[in-house]
Amino acid sequence: MFVDQHFTRMEKVRAQMSMVVAPIQWVVSVPSDLLNWGSLALSDQQALVDENRRLREQILTLSHRGQRMANLTAENSELRELLKAAKRRDIPYITAELLSLDNDPFSHQMVINRGHRNGTYVGQPVIDASGLVGQITAVSAYSSRVLLLADASHALPVQLNRNGLRFIVQGAGRYSSVNVMHVPDTADIREGDLLTTSGLAGRFPPGYPVARVTEVFHDPGQPFARVTAEPMAQLQRSRHFLLLFPPPREEVEEHAWDETLDISAEALRSSLQLSTSPNNALRDSNASSQEVP
Repeated sequence: MFVDQHFTRMEKVRAQMSMVVAPIQWVVSVPSDLLNWGSLALSDQQALVDENRRLREQILTLSHRGQRMANLTAENSELRELLKAAKRRDIPYITAELLSLDNDPFSHQMVINRGHRNGTYVGQPVIDASGLVGQITAVSAYSSRVLLLADASHALPVQLNRNGLRFIVQGAGRYSSVNVMHVPDTADIREGDLLTTSGLAGRFPPGYPVARVTEVFHDPGQPFARVTAEPMAQLQRSRHFLLLFPPPREEVEEHAWDETLDISAEALRSSLQLSTSPNNALRDSNASSQEVP
């Protein structure tokens, strides 16, 4: 334990040992899978009918949102072409499934069934169907350990979806809430506002839902307000996840500007001359005004 705490060489040993533990984790997850299968097989017909009706309503709702999203995507692409802005590329991903949860009440971590063989890496973002779940902190050949968003040691930069204000969200040690750090008392933030990833840290791609503000408390005389939010991801319920593969930061910066937006040397030279000789510009304007009858 001392060597593991103070030296990094034990990481390779831990990764090799996790290959031995991976079959045990799979065997441990078998009873829960059998229980879920049995409950589904023994559920009565009425429950299945109700669930089928709810799923159909959800499909209709998502279909309506998808139609609006297609229209907004086309409009966004047209506006980007008008502004000569670089196009956003799709982010590839792979699916993953939950193997086990950490039993430590002071640590919010889980193990998923993807590892080096699937291309996962430390720091990789993990999401579910509702929002951001966390990031990978340790990788072995067949499994990976994920640090959840609710863990007290996890923090990430976010922005307010309504007005673009940027903050830091840190886990509170509870699945149901996270803390929004260092919010000025005069900041325009309200209950119900959606917090999304800002992409400023270069690890999480921008635009993914993180949490929704549930409480904003203004303490008189204090420079910062106490703001709490509820994670959008179903941290205690989700069993299937997506592992994102965002492009490297260097590649994003390389394509940040379009070639048509380059400034010509003549325009740059003329702008520098105007900025260094304001008296000449003022003299020319006075002369032109005197010539007008």
